[in-house]
Amino acid sequence: MGTYTTLLLDVDGTLLDFKASERAALETTFQRHGYLLNDSVKEIYHAINSALWGRFERGEISREEVIYSRFVELFRALGIDGDGRAFEDEYQEELGRGAFLLPGAEEVCAYCARFCDLYIVTNGVSRTQYSRLHDSGLDRYMKGIFVSEDAGYQKPMKEYFDYVFARIPGFQAEKTLIVGDSLSSDIRGGNNAGIDTCWYCPDGGQMPGDVRVNYTIRRLEELKDLIA
Repeated sequence: MGTYTTLLLDVDGTLLDFKASERAALETTFQRHGYLLNDSVKEIYHAINSALWGRFERGEISREEVIYSRFVELFRALGIDGDGRAFEDEYQEELGRGAFLLPGAEEVCAYCARFCDLYIVTNGVSRTQYSRLHDSGLDRYMKGIFVSEDAGYQKPMKEYFDYVFARIPGFQAEKTLIVGDSLSSDIRGGNNAGIDTCWYCPDGGQMPGDVRVNYTIRRLEELKDLIA
């Protein structure tokens, strides 16, 4: 038996290609309304969206404020006379159809499920994340799926992890590993929760000195060596 019996897995940027899902959802929804979507518009949207999610992770605003503000702010910046909240609902429907697996994701989940109990830990919209995980086929490897919307808290907040741990039978912190690509939510969250962390960093990157990383992997397949 390996060191870990429980794996907490992030979704976007770790198992599923969120960028591909986001790109497809934006293109479809913008096209439906006849709005221009070029590189400049995408850059403005990403700046607005990233700033809002950053505030969400810091506990400054709610998830609802993130998703129902971003297109309102974007339309205001672009001078578009449209309903940003209704546009968000359409965008979420399209996003829920985006289940693009990252390389090695299904293989690694299938392998790790032989040795550990796997759980999803993700910030986001519940119906969107459940839909994407179901369509990708990854949900069949999971013992549970924990979305921030359901928890009422989000990564990296300790309260989010308290919610998760309370719902894992026989939970043991010393036998739990969180795996994710985000230093600010996954790794810092693991630090706040007192569990070991594995940073998935396929493109390389500089680690800030204020987070503790137990393992760094460049390929998901490397996770097999940590749990077998």
